[in-house]
Amino acid sequence: MSTDLLNLLIVDDDALLATSIKMMVPTHFKVYIATKPSLIPDHVFFHAAMIDMHIESKVGETPDGPQVIAQLIKKNPQTEVVSISGDLNRQNMEMAIKAGASRFLAKPLMSEEVTLVLSKIAAYWQLRKIDSSINRKTILVGASSETEQLRKTIASLKGERSSIVIEGETGTGKDVIARLLSEQEPQTPFITMNCAAISENLFESELFGHVKGAFTGADQNKIGLAEAAHGGDLFLDEIEALPLTQQAKLLRFLESGEVKKVGAKDTIHVDVRVICASNQSLKEMIQEKKFREDLYFRISAHKINLPSLKNRKIDIPDLAHFFLKNAKTKRNKSFDQDAFNALMNYSWPGNVRELKRVCEQLVLTSPLPIIRAEDVNQLLFQPKLTDENLALESNLTLEQYMDMQEKKFITLSLAKYNDVDECSKALQVSKSNLYKKIKDHGIIHE
Repeated sequence: MSTDLLNLLIVDDDALLATSIKMMVPTHFKVYIATKPSLIPDHVFFHAAMIDMHIESKVGETPDGPQVIAQLIKKNPQTEVVSISGDLNRQNMEMAIKAGASRFLAKPLMSEEVTLVLSKIAAYWQLRKIDSSINRKTILVGASSETEQLRKTIASLKGERSSIVIEGETGTGKDVIARLLSEQEPQTPFITMNCAAISENLFESELFGHVKGAFTGADQNKIGLAEAAHGGDLFLDEIEALPLTQQAKLLRFLESGEVKKVGAKDTIHVDVRVICASNQSLKEMIQEKKFREDLYFRISAHKINLPSLKNRKIDIPDLAHFFLKNAKTKRNKSFDQDAFNALMNYSWPGNVRELKRVCEQLVLTSPLPIIRAEDVNQLLFQPKLTDENLALESNLTLEQYMDMQEKKFITLSLAKYNDVDECSKALQVSKSNLYKKIKDHGIIHE
């Protein structure tokens, strides 16, 4: 958490109560108290506000708190407002939410509730910071309404230990969201397991570990990924690729929290939050009998849907600038406005991952310090060459040429069969191996 103080406004006509609330507030908030609306400071931007629903009215009368909330939101639209009241009238609560409050707390306030709510608000403001002054590995870039909602969703899950499912097209950044969720809990493990990259016969050994001598090649004890994630998060990427038999084993672990290493007699208990990611709709897979419904209910206590890049194009300039600035190959280059327009006019089937790759290539291929629209279009709409000419023009090695042919063949096969199971059978490769090749080659498969 950054050491920068966040401004919190408390509006309540009971000065003693307002002071008691101030004593509950975490130390990274600077508190301003106003016992009536006219005393709210005009010169301060408030990151958060706690406003009494009956600041100048009595319980039973029409509350005036919503008017105060609406005025504050009009002046500072980004302020996170918490409405407080001892009158739990549903109509009044709905009025507060309609006026712009994002949360509602009932009096008498509990210290734990206040701390939890304000910690989530602080997490949201931390996620909004993308400058170099913050000490955070992972950053969510963009100012679109979709990205802002993602930040609020991530912040709302701070401190929550229930499982989470992240769904979105390939390349939308599901791994970024998973890391952001984990990084809200400092000093906790974050362990990743790619379900598509692990063969069926090694799944138990990878997830649960094994003891020496459990099978041929097990020459020493091994800690499984679930045990390594104890006290933190276990990120199961591409969970849609997990075979039904392994889904059953995962379900048993999630229900019991117990790990039994392959070849061991005893079990151990681990405490992990499971975050799953899928580039397919798991509900649709349930209908197709490819994903267990009971496992879905176990892993989806919370669900996050990531929008495709074409549905949040307003983020493209910020993302492109970020990728250009953080490219591995350092060059003093920038985009002109026409280049941004060219990027925004493209459909981005590979989503954010494709945009990152294009920006990294533009660093190398654009001849001028200013990247122009023609540089972008030349890269995005390169003329099609025959495979042989492409190999010769690009001076490809035999291995690179074979990789190119493999990618092309898998892409055509997926288009023919439109189903990974059928495609893997036709190509005579395991489904997990095929998923790995799809990911390695960056193949877009709906």
